[in-house]
Amino acid sequence: MSGSDFFYHRFKERFPFGLTSDQDRLLSVVAGFLAGDDHDILVVNGYAGTGKTTAVAAIVEAMDDLRPVRDGEPEEICVLLAPTGRAAKVLSRYSGKPASTIHKCIYRQKSFGADGLGLFSLAPNKRSHKLFIVDEVSLIGIDDQGKQGSATFGTGDLLKDLVDFVRSGNDCRLILIGDSAQLPPVGLDASPALSPGYMDGFGGVMYCSLTEVVRQRKESGILWNATRLRELITSDPYGGETFSPGDIGLRTDGFDDVARITGGDLLDSLNQTYYTDYSKDDAIVLCRSNKRANRYNAGIRSQVFYNEERLVRGERLMIVKNCYQFTGNAAGMDYIANGDMAKLLSIKNFEERYGLSFADARLCFPDFDDAEITAKVCLDTLDSEAASLTYEQRNQLYLGVSEDYSHLTTKKKRHEAVREDPYFNALQLKYANAITCHKSQGGQWDCVFVDNSFWMDELAVDDLKWLYTALTRAVEKVYLVNFKDEYFKN
Repeated sequence: MSGSDFFYHRFKERFPFGLTSDQDRLLSVVAGFLAGDDHDILVVNGYAGTGKTTAVAAIVEAMDDLRPVRDGEPEEICVLLAPTGRAAKVLSRYSGKPASTIHKCIYRQKSFGADGLGLFSLAPNKRSHKLFIVDEVSLIGIDDQGKQGSATFGTGDLLKDLVDFVRSGNDCRLILIGDSAQLPPVGLDASPALSPGYMDGFGGVMYCSLTEVVRQRKESGILWNATRLRELITSDPYGGETFSPGDIGLRTDGFDDVARITGGDLLDSLNQTYYTDYSKDDAIVLCRSNKRANRYNAGIRSQVFYNEERLVRGERLMIVKNCYQFTGNAAGMDYIANGDMAKLLSIKNFEERYGLSFADARLCFPDFDDAEITAKVCLDTLDSEAASLTYEQRNQLYLGVSEDYSHLTTKKKRHEAVREDPYFNALQLKYANAITCHKSQGGQWDCVFVDNSFWMDELAVDDLKWLYTALTRAVEKVYLVNFKDEYFKN
């Protein structure tokens, strides 16, 4: 039996369902990729509902069976990564294996910037014979996307740094997995990691695409509409065309998982969703902007949950900046990721410092078996139109905290003290009954309300990708809110 056949049969043995022709081809391509010597990068583009998640989980499971034993313990073959902390945690859940962010895996801090945030260089890859599997690669940028605040990572080209890191190891290989119909990185027209024209520049790259929707879900209205949008998106690969609302051709008739509602129906639908059909944690409203999300959050808090105080017990919140402090002994939480959902258990000790508002909060994380932490939190981001603290606010915070440690004799000691300071590391929060679609990438909810942000007469491919991404965050139900008749098939 050839090496390719060996891997292929191993993968099929671990596959839990009947294979589609696309899934079967993917297993065959991955088998050939692992057994061959000509390629060390495989790009897998899988559209919504094509079963790429199931196929990847089977591949990871099969590779687990082949782990070598060193010092009495099996050594991992697969290294699972994603661009964001939240996407890494989703990958970990469906694969059953630990996953990390790309940044955490490939960079090491080498110095500090003027504001106390780190400057990171590419770490040496000391691994041998590893398979790096990276999910949600549509989020990976190439043009200074390594910057988070003032912390600079490597060359600023995350995709190139990732490839260079993997190739610097001993016989390591890289599988990039994503959906090219989803939103690309901010500022780019397409996702570089899923674009053959860009990836070919690295050399040694193979490609595989999945377009066939799995048989069991062909009657899903979510997938029917997502597929319709994807067909329009792929019909205009260069993004120069515009579409009228009549071109979109959405459909709700004949499907019980997609519904149209007006603003007048919204409160009743939200109440039905939160209190009968699902729960607060299982539903989300997706918007185009933080400003729009703020309006939804204010309305839901006052008219659905009747919250009168700024924060109440049980409040649903989103972390909007990675934090490596405060996790303590919380099970499974090495860090708190930008995009993690939390529930407020209690809050006290409100205070104003450094021109910002802080408090001490006890939070639990539903995605991690309600693991609890106690943390300093910053309240200024709750209803801000910015994604997190602005540069001016971060700089003001850093300067203020630094002044508290002015008694320390060296700059290095002051930097270290600031980096460990609870106020400097305070969790930045937003209300999370409604969030932007960009913040939702890498996540899924049982029920999704999609706010209509399309009031213009013409739509670009980016608008279609936004709607496609929003639709595909839903597992069971989508409500299309205030969409005009022109968007639907007669």
